[in-house]
Amino acid sequence: MKLIAAYALLVVSGKAAPSAADVTAVVTAAGGEVDEASLAALMGDLEGKDIHEILAKGEASLKNCAGAAAAAAPAAAGGAAPAAAAVAEKPKEEEVDALDGGMDMFGGGG
Repeated sequence: MKLIAAYALLVVSGKAAPSAADVTAVVTAAGGEVDEASLAALMGDLEGKDIHEILAKGEASLKNCAGAAAAAAPAAAGGAAPAAAAVAEKPKEEEVDALDGGMDMFGGGG
């Protein structure tokens, strides 16, 4: 993920096609370590492709996922409501007052 973020940061900063060395420089400048195999795979996947088109496709996919998650959330919340109600129905026990019976601390018998 940090490699993709570094690549995107370089694109946003004006570098149309960042190199592996550029990505490595950004990650290491931020204190991270670069896995060379992952970097090579990323660079191979992005070679000859426009990052803006890839991001647009990904954004559309995320919108689809967000819609599905939003539809599932009320169902999950609806299933949790009866369980919460069951806990709330627990009968309350009456507390016994230690001073019940007219005795007080100072012997007033009150």
